[in-house]
Amino acid sequence: MSRTGSCLCGTVSYELDARPEKAGACHCGMCRKFSGGVYLAFEVPAGGVTFRGEEMIGTYTSSEWAERCFCKTCGSSLFYRLTMEGPMHGTHHFALGTLDDANGIAFEGEIFIDRKPDVYDFAGDHMRMTEAEFMASIGAAS
Repeated sequence: MSRTGSCLCGTVSYELDARPEKAGACHCGMCRKFSGGVYLAFEVPAGGVTFRGEEMIGTYTSSEWAERCFCKTCGSSLFYRLTMEGPMHGTHHFALGTLDDANGIAFEGEIFIDRKPDVYDFAGDHMRMTEAEFMASIGAAS
């Protein structure tokens, strides 16, 4: 069964080809600014999503390796997409809060842990990667 989601106003909606099984947290400065806090997201491979209202998706090139996408009507943060060449090109990282039903998705871990503000901590034993470790894992220079 696929999952569906949308922005706050519903102008942009999507259907995933496959159910996401895990989500994670990003603590980088761009994700914190984009989401207003910790960015909780799940990964969708290139071509793994169908949009409705795609013409209302705004795009901001936030780095040499990614772009941030949002609803032009309500401003909701939707996803960031990897734009660099290589095997991860076109991969989406959707905001978990855009899903219509986020139940049943496991918490996988945290990235940019060395950039995390000290105001919060995620409990439990899970993967934690620094900025350098994450950038190396996607083949991008930090």
